Amino acid sequence: MMDILEIQSILPHRYPFLLVDRIVEIEPGRRIVGLKNVTINEEFFQGHFPGKPIMPGVLVIEAMAQVGGLLLLREIPDREKKLVYFMGIDEARFRKPVLPGDQLRFELEVLKRKASTCKLQGKAFVDGNLVAEAIILSAMVDR
Repeated sequence: MMDILEIQSILPHRYPFLLVDRIVEIEPGRRIVGLKNVTINEEFFQGHFPGKPIMPGVLVIEAMAQVGGLLLLREIPDREKKLVYFMGIDEARFRKPVLPGDQLRFELEVLKRKASTCKLQGKAFVDGNLVAEAIILSAMVDR
């Protein structure tokens, strides 16, 4: 439903911090599904960990939050004047390591939404297996 060019037209993030490659499902205001292709070329693998590359959990959660930000910003008419700030993480759990060659599938659902804040339930999967989950809190602010 959204390729990388459309993602870049909505999110301000750029390499090496843009962690979403594609959006495959969207239910406006309710749910979104996004993909991140994890490659050995990612800069963080140089130091995390040499000889045993594992995607840092904090970046898995950041990628999840970026997918959630796309859901929230996509419907805003003046989105170029807005940012979605990551405000908090609750109940984060990491089930399995994410490795080079994996494709992360993020599924996020809106739990609660107010004028400028939102609470999302996020889950990350690799090959259908749950690898991470968290409740993400965010706020929309002016740039």
